[in-house]
Amino acid sequence: MSSGNSREVLSNQQGIHDKLDELVARYRKSENKRPISDHTRQTFNDVCAWLDGWQGEVILDSCCGVGESTANLAARFPDARIVGIDKSALRVGKHEHYQSENQNYAVFRADVNDFWRLAGETEWNIVRHFLLYPNPYPKSAQIQKRWYASAAMVDLMALTPNIEVRSNWLLYLLEFGRAAAQYGLSSDVGEITGDDHMTPFERKYRGSGQTCWQLNVYHDEAE
Repeated sequence: MSSGNSREVLSNQQGIHDKLDELVARYRKSENKRPISDHTRQTFNDVCAWLDGWQGEVILDSCCGVGESTANLAARFPDARIVGIDKSALRVGKHEHYQSENQNYAVFRADVNDFWRLAGETEWNIVRHFLLYPNPYPKSAQIQKRWYASAAMVDLMALTPNIEVRSNWLLYLLEFGRAAAQYGLSSDVGEITGDDHMTPFERKYRGSGQTCWQLNVYHDEAE
């Protein structure tokens, strides 16, 4: 494993936020009226054109950064179509360095909050959703900037119950799992091991000696 100098997440919050359950419940009952940007609507149309009526499995890689994870997922799921989304033109523009020979994926620039709402109105067969190393907004006062404690959670959860989230801040995953439970979903958390890295962030964090974690959210058929 390569060495690194990435700093660990620092937070003034030591446990599950005391307002998390209240926020999740509140947003579940409210309608997201945030205007959808013209740019993301155009990108959504571009994704629809790329899928071109595809009836098979679709996998979303939200906040994919430079798209290394999207290419990795394309190799892992060759029979699906993988859609990578990131809001940064700079990061998406660097994807050519990770371009693979797989033709079953593409990377697009869009705001995921808007994109999720639009995707939820389609009949895409979204079978998995990956959220790899999202910005954790670790300060206690930033709780509503975390997806699971925001209006975006309703749209996110409407896409598929099969969600994988990775982070180097364990508390983020514990809170995500708790929020998902309000939607009737189960979850489990485990440490990421091995030498295969899904994203540049994962490579950097683990190379700095940090532990990275993986949360799996799913619908438990046994319940």
